[in-house]
Amino acid sequence: MFTLFKKEINNFFNSLIGYIVIAVFLIVISLFLWVFPTDYNILRAGYANLDGLFVMGPLVFLFLIPAITMRFFSDEIRSGTIEMLLTKPITDLGIILSKFLAGLVLVLLSLIPTLVFVITVHRFGLPPGNLDMGGIWGSYLGLLFLGAAFVAIGLFASSITENQIVSFIVAVFLCGFIFIGFEMIYTLELFGKSDLFIRNLGIYAHYTSISRGVIDTRDLIYFLSLTALFIIFTKVRLESRKW
Repeated sequence: MFTLFKKEINNFFNSLIGYIVIAVFLIVISLFLWVFPTDYNILRAGYANLDGLFVMGPLVFLFLIPAITMRFFSDEIRSGTIEMLLTKPITDLGIILSKFLAGLVLVLLSLIPTLVFVITVHRFGLPPGNLDMGGIWGSYLGLLFLGAAFVAIGLFASSITENQIVSFIVAVFLCGFIFIGFEMIYTLELFGKSDLFIRNLGIYAHYTSISRGVIDTRDLIYFLSLTALFIIFTKVRLESRKW
């Protein structure tokens, strides 16, 4: 399992994919925080906060993570190496987790450089240190869990087709719907007392909850369950190739 994990990490950085993903994430977030004249521009807003990072982060991940995961299994299926991979002395779950952890590491590596933004705003705010650090660390945790869920969804999308573009589109659709789709249904107020339940099926409600800096076990269970669910879906899909 570690060998396959290491192979996936090497593939990222030997082919520049890892560097491109990290660079794109940082450039897009930097533009919204410091350059573009939006409500999230720190200099324009005139007060120290990093809301833009945690609002734009999930939207960037919505496209960036499917771009990372679209080749995980699709490329193996297209090239015919998936059968050879499945016959190696490693379980299907081990293969899936190796690729999942590799994707998660890339998400983590893209988040670490953004700590520069936190340090900058923390030091140069008036007064210095005028930041809600509890909310910031909660938001980082939320982004990491959200990234893990998106990686798991992307893995599943990659396992159902040999076409990387189709995999990308399916992953973006699934991630987008689970992230904001249930929230949009909730705002329509169509189901009465069930509206709140429908809202809690989506990522957005739990992401905004954990971003307040209060770690609720219900939010943690939600993210872990969602990630595990799509890992199980991927496992079932791989096993179906043996039937």
